[in-house]
Amino acid sequence: MEFGYFTLSDNQYAGNKRTPNQLVSEIVEQALLAEKLAMNSAWIGEHHFSTLGVNSAPELVLTYLAAQTKHIRLAPAVTVLPLHHPIRVAEQWATLDLLSKGRVDFAAGRGYDRREYGPFGANFEDNASIFAEGMEILQRLWAKDEHMSFKGKHYQFDDVWITPRPVQNPVPMYVASFSRPSIELAARLNMGLVVAAGAAANMHGSLAATADIYREACAGQERGPGRLITSYFIHFADTPAQEQAARERQLRYHKECTSHALPGDTRTAPANYHYFEKIVNRYQTMRPEDFTDSAVLIGNSAKITQVLKEKVESAGFAEVILYFSLGLKPHAQVMDEMSRFMAEVAPNFEGSHQRRAAA
Repeated sequence: MEFGYFTLSDNQYAGNKRTPNQLVSEIVEQALLAEKLAMNSAWIGEHHFSTLGVNSAPELVLTYLAAQTKHIRLAPAVTVLPLHHPIRVAEQWATLDLLSKGRVDFAAGRGYDRREYGPFGANFEDNASIFAEGMEILQRLWAKDEHMSFKGKHYQFDDVWITPRPVQNPVPMYVASFSRPSIELAARLNMGLVVAAGAAANMHGSLAATADIYREACAGQERGPGRLITSYFIHFADTPAQEQAARERQLRYHKECTSHALPGDTRTAPANYHYFEKIVNRYQTMRPEDFTDSAVLIGNSAKITQVLKEKVESAGFAEVILYFSLGLKPHAQVMDEMSRFMAEVAPNFEGSHQRRAAA
């Protein structure tokens, strides 16, 4: 099982003196450390207008990282595809795949915050259909070195050919999913799946159940499943006091950065967003002690290893992307926890990190 660095660049906290520019600089340092520690990947989130996160251009941050790294895979977490024209997205990420010598893992989702859609003039109500068309267009533009035309409900174009071409064929593509329709889309398009551990538990019961839904959907398409990835919040804690502080940090993240993102008037929100309303409302009544290891890794190295073995590795997930930096966790602490994870937890799992560490 592989391990990656993951951040959504959360910074919307009362009394916070850390500027967005400072946080983006810290993210770069953390991602460069991930390369040095032999992590497999760096997943950088996309958010706009300082809603949940402050980094609006993961493709640029990852391009900067590509120039300073050799091994780490570069991924958005995730591209909010309905905000962008898929032709332009195809061009940008093909260019990064070329410059990085084939290190892009491309992941996209619909997002969940209506406020990010409005200024772009993007259609929030019909974003599931727009997203599905966009992913199909990306897949086709990257797959063949030839001119392409497309006639869909949302996108129409003739005789388009993108340059430069991606190095990888195919480019690894993932659908970021909370709900069953997105899982089924990943299966239909023959793509991998990225899920958040906590959301998977809330929606489907567990990571294992989510994996089963995906595998069944792939079987229905008469093909094998793609690669499964999950994100996990993580906090090292060796004492009861440290654990309580970590739990309070986790709750603050949800109450101050996640809960504001309900999709407007829930009476008019798309039906496929009711799941998110349920998740957000649950956080409003949670207490620090309510977080379980289905959503958050909290504890010493042995405890974190045990949870990953029992809930992730056993469910057949190929990679865990770890969110160390949430809740105003100090930059130095983030760097220390990343180092500790790769020294004390990662060696308990087979993966490329062992080969790189040995080298």
